[in-house]
Amino acid sequence: MKRILFYVLVLAAVCLADFRLFPFDIVGAEPSSSHTKTTERKPGEESRLAAEEPTSIVTREHAISLAIQRNPELKAFSQEMHALEASALQAGLFPNPEVEIEAENFGGEGELDDFDSAEITVQLSQMIQLAGKRGKRRRLATLEQDLAKWDYEAKRADVVNGVTQSFVDVLAAQERLSLAAEAVSLAGEVLNTVSERVKAGKVSPLQETKARVSYSSVLIELKRAKRGLDASQKQLAAQWGSTAPLFEKADGDLEKTIAFPSAKELESLICRNPDIARWTAEMEQRRAVVRLEEAGRIPDVTLSGGYRRFKETEDNAYVMGLSVPLPLFDRNQGGVREARQRLLKAENEQADAKLNVLKLLAEAYSELSTAYDEAETLRQEVLPGARTAFDASREGYREGKFGYLDVLDSQRTLFDARGQYIKALASYHKWAAEVERLTGTNLDTLSKTTWPKQREKK
Repeated sequence: MKRILFYVLVLAAVCLADFRLFPFDIVGAEPSSSHTKTTERKPGEESRLAAEEPTSIVTREHAISLAIQRNPELKAFSQEMHALEASALQAGLFPNPEVEIEAENFGGEGELDDFDSAEITVQLSQMIQLAGKRGKRRRLATLEQDLAKWDYEAKRADVVNGVTQSFVDVLAAQERLSLAAEAVSLAGEVLNTVSERVKAGKVSPLQETKARVSYSSVLIELKRAKRGLDASQKQLAAQWGSTAPLFEKADGDLEKTIAFPSAKELESLICRNPDIARWTAEMEQRRAVVRLEEAGRIPDVTLSGGYRRFKETEDNAYVMGLSVPLPLFDRNQGGVREARQRLLKAENEQADAKLNVLKLLAEAYSELSTAYDEAETLRQEVLPGARTAFDASREGYREGKFGYLDVLDSQRTLFDARGQYIKALASYHKWAAEVERLTGTNLDTLSKTTWPKQREKK
């Protein structure tokens, strides 16, 4: 029995020859320092402002938190990560040993017609995986987890961008409603002024008719603005899966504009974009596949050892065996070639993804700069002049210095300019969100020295 125990121990030592110590052999353990950490955030571990929908005021941060918590695709990533952790665990397991019991030389003729002359063999077999296949499989499974994390980050960035776009639409719709209400108020004041002058016999009743038409027109615009706000609120609520918004107002500053770097500086930040950053893990994963397929060219061996009992002579003996496949035809040529071709394909796909992001960033930066310049021009030059002209024309009309058409024209100019200003601000914030999505960076955190200097040169 001691010799049997000795051979079993030898067999176990050989089986462990392929074992490599990894600092994570259980689900959920942290990777080693040599493993590239893809992201600090894990699916399902978002910071939560509140789980319930707001009933009065909603902020952008609250809307984003709700959307991330309730997005079904993001929820699915949690289950996918658990599945990949289980896959990594399975990839690191040893193949099971096999126990074989064999009886020979019985049930025949003559002296072999009974079981007394049988030879009974009890044998333990273990497949030995060579070329570090087990470690390579586990490394590949770990890299697939990294890719899943980057896919989560990309989807999360899409959700944040979508919420931001809808939130800006609500802010713009609120401003348009406020503008329409102010237009109704001013149109009412002008109508009262015209009515008084008509009663005093200073102007023709035709001007009062025109003033009433103008007042009715702005009332129509007010109703349209209310419907627009209602639609934009529903679009925002839909981002977190609600069919009817419970909030009454979005809290945000549409007029806030921030300085942002040059196009070259932003281009250098696209490596933070999860759609680009994921390719580092993608390339390593493809290389790991190549290494695993190359290891597959080396056949695994099966070592066996056991005990044989000769019942006829009452003698015992030990048996040892070694089984080695001969790689004469299948040397995994196709698997290796396929893995190498997919690696080359990934290199081209990585280059194409980068070019695509750069193209989209150039377009977004151009639109962002245009919206910024337009908003600044309207804020600093057009709106003050339009407001002054309207106030002067209205006061002059009371004094009889200007005609009603001058008041109507200046009023239309003022509100058209303010409407254009709201549109420019909304465009600015939406393109800023697009730039943040493409660079993976919050513009508030970037340097605010480049853009003001550029503006001073203009």
